[in-house]
Amino acid sequence: MTPLTSTRPPRSGLAPSPLAGSRTGLADVLAALTGAADAVANARRPEGPLPAGTPAEVLTAAARALGPAELPAEGLGAEAALGLLATVLTEHGIDLTHPRAAAHLQPPALTVAVAADVLANAGNASLDTYDSGPSAIAVERWLITALTRLAGLGERADGVLTPGGSLSNLMGLLLARDAAAHRRGIDARAHGVAALPGPVVFCSELAHFSTHRACAALGLGEAAVHPLPVDDRRRMRPDALLAALDALGPDRTPVAVVATAGTTDFGTVDPLPQIAEIAAERGIWMHADAAYGFGALFSDRLADRLAGLELADSITLDLHKTGWQPAAASVLLVSDTTAFTALDREVAYLNPADDSEAGYDGLLGRSLQTTRRPDAVKAAATLLTYGRTGMGRLIDTCHDLARHAERRILAEPDLELVSPAELTTVVFRYRCADPAATDDVNAALRRRLLETGTALIGRTEAAAPAPGAPRRVCLKFTLLNPTATTDDIDGLVAAVLDAGRTCERHIKENAA
Repeated sequence: MTPLTSTRPPRSGLAPSPLAGSRTGLADVLAALTGAADAVANARRPEGPLPAGTPAEVLTAAARALGPAELPAEGLGAEAALGLLATVLTEHGIDLTHPRAAAHLQPPALTVAVAADVLANAGNASLDTYDSGPSAIAVERWLITALTRLAGLGERADGVLTPGGSLSNLMGLLLARDAAAHRRGIDARAHGVAALPGPVVFCSELAHFSTHRACAALGLGEAAVHPLPVDDRRRMRPDALLAALDALGPDRTPVAVVATAGTTDFGTVDPLPQIAEIAAERGIWMHADAAYGFGALFSDRLADRLAGLELADSITLDLHKTGWQPAAASVLLVSDTTAFTALDREVAYLNPADDSEAGYDGLLGRSLQTTRRPDAVKAAATLLTYGRTGMGRLIDTCHDLARHAERRILAEPDLELVSPAELTTVVFRYRCADPAATDDVNAALRRRLLETGTALIGRTEAAAPAPGAPRRVCLKFTLLNPTATTDDIDGLVAAVLDAGRTCERHIKENAA
């Protein structure tokens, strides 16, 4: 048989290129990446972690560098297009590898993870059906089994990758909602949640806002969320949970209690064993939001801080946080695979029953998505490369940096430690001679660091120690760069002090 070939000549300026998934196509991908890497090497990288200038100036410069916002009549060709984008991303973007990039739970990605992601993208597999990507399905199942064992879940445990921690929390609460409806003899899938009387979801007052969003999306309403007070270590109080449960009337339905294992701002971990005991006694689903904290399980030093995680019915974890993966790489784990029953679907063109019975089945019934990219490949490559010990070293290094930052803040009279280094974050404030100006100065000094491109640090609010006192503007180091050094942390502290003194002087002058 004569092979099929194209009789069309290549377009002007474009060399014929094989498709990425072919053997020769992958070589073409690597060649294109080499050209983009050359463009990055020749680009004018900002001195700090981000370009200097106001947001309007930086965004305008990036847009101008891209050229007119219209499709060119003729393509630029792969080399020129990738070179242009690589230059724009480098000269006008963020550099998470810079040691003074310390604002968010957004780490620099590991090289092996990025390389594996290229391999996964080249194949363009999907996880919904067997005939959309059998090897990708096998990789995800391998990863899920490894993670359930790391978490200490039982043999019936299961899981699925999602596009982010907010979506993992949404799915966890979806399963909890349907379990609560089932306990009341309601088919939530068929009849919705209207028949579920007075749904309530408990969480700490420091739980991630995605809990509220999930309840809104699931038809429970944000009013269903019942935030509980925290103790002096910013952890949910089990006694407050018990009191709230005892106060519920028969017209209310406790859907779930969401325990946080690593709050976004403080890295604090709710008392998981006590919460699990209460949830089990009351027959309530326990969801653990360990999007940040799960990485502590890689570390012998920090793993015991997550004791009790194995008692949860569902767990959210983000490997694009303390796993150094390119976003997104979130996972929802469940203690019992039957929890996914609510997501089962039989679709004639995807997974007819006879195909499934013969073993030709994918992962459609574990996800809210249909087409789903193989994000497990990059995570599996990372865990195979580093192992638990290697990942633990990355975690421990970042924790050591956070402890050093804590000590440096305590040693500076012009800084106030608000929350110590539970995991890899430290929350603090710049002190002003005029206490009334402190909030304004803390807010302004962060913006000054951004505008000058000097450093990228976080901002949040925290309650003052005195009961009933107003919340205060605070600053935050989120330290997820394992190549940074203690000297880099000293430089980051020095940059904060310099910006604080400058802003304090300007505010004082303007008030005069």
